[in-house]
Amino acid sequence: MTARRVSMADVAERAGVSGQTVSRVVNASPRVDPATRARVEAAMADLGYRPHRAARALRTGRTQTIGLVVSTLASVGNSRMLQAVADAASSRGYALTVVTLGPDGDVSAAFERLSDQGVDGAIVLNEATERVREADLRAAGLTLIVVDSPRDDRFGVIETDHAGGARLAVTHLLELGHKSVHHLAGPFGSFAAAERERGWREALAAAQAPVPPVVRGDWGSASGFAAASALLDDATTAVFAANDQMALGLLRAFAEAGRDVPGDVSVVGFDDVADAADYRPPLTTVHQDFDALGSWAVAALVDGIEGATPAGFETVPTRLVVRASTAPDR
Repeated sequence: MTARRVSMADVAERAGVSGQTVSRVVNASPRVDPATRARVEAAMADLGYRPHRAARALRTGRTQTIGLVVSTLASVGNSRMLQAVADAASSRGYALTVVTLGPDGDVSAAFERLSDQGVDGAIVLNEATERVREADLRAAGLTLIVVDSPRDDRFGVIETDHAGGARLAVTHLLELGHKSVHHLAGPFGSFAAAERERGWREALAAAQAPVPPVVRGDWGSASGFAAASALLDDATTAVFAANDQMALGLLRAFAEAGRDVPGDVSVVGFDDVADAADYRPPLTTVHQDFDALGSWAVAALVDGIEGATPAGFETVPTRLVVRASTAPDR
């Protein structure tokens, strides 16, 4: 035998309120007294009530599902953002559908796929943002929030202060007495990589320090290891890597070449991944607040979906975390 699904009427009876009040609580309406809301939520928990998503979609015209468009989940940053978005969406009562584009994916096709699945809106991450700016967004018909993009009237934007974080990293190294700072940059086409490179250049220019040639990676640690071949000369005393994974590859390459970090060369990363403090040596890095990015992106998207104030533009600040991979110039 199949157990009967708990209904709104059951919750209303347990809480001593009307079915309309339960509906308002389920749909996060502000028109409910806090004490009443708490009583209804307690009744839901006691009875194990779960809102019927399909019935709600028929009633409201919304599925309470949002999409996430991302080029790849292989990078630590994108994986952290996925977790942050998923947590924030769950807290707002929204399910999440993820579409990965791959290196040559069609963002318009991704939007069409999400529309076919009935999502109410979508969040676009990082490397996918360049392609979304070139897409026909009118055809998509989706409410959009883009993470890391220039401002655009067609969608809301949230970004990390990549350039500011890079300036913090480079200024730290220059204040330690390094005459200049080399840069291991992220890939072409990445807004985050371009902004971090811009911050690096601005910090060197402000200090009237020489600007070495950029060495470029693909965000992965293997590319950091490979890039080290251009940074092993004695003239290199400080490197700012555009993310922690590439910095990890650099640390391995320097160790294998017999160059001590930070005795011979200082290294700074970006992101402050969960295990950065366990690198050898512990990595000085720029902390990026993935939780704040995910929370704001979901809140702005849900507000737009539910007819609240349209999403605009937000910048999340960064901070430098100094550990053992940097030291004064020898």
